[in-house]
Amino acid sequence: MNTTEAVTLFQQALWTALLLAAPMLGFGLVAGLIVSVFQAATQIQEMSLSFIPKVLAVVLSLVLFLPWMLNRMVLYTTDLFSRIAAVR
Repeated sequence: MNTTEAVTLFQQALWTALLLAAPMLGFGLVAGLIVSVFQAATQIQEMSLSFIPKVLAVVLSLVLFLPWMLNRMVLYTTDLFSRIAAVR
């Protein structure tokens, strides 16, 4: 394995991790923004009010995107193992 192949594997690993984290981070970001606007409008500064909706949004995104995420992980792992088997 040369340097180019190693860098390509590392780039694919980072890209896959970014793609897998994006739905959960996006849902958490939107939920946090909505809760922040609600807190600013009502002047309610309760910590659990900002934490619980974000957790629920992340869990909801995990439930919605889990089949796609598993598919992406399986594809990446299969590609990685096939490249490992080709190294001599």
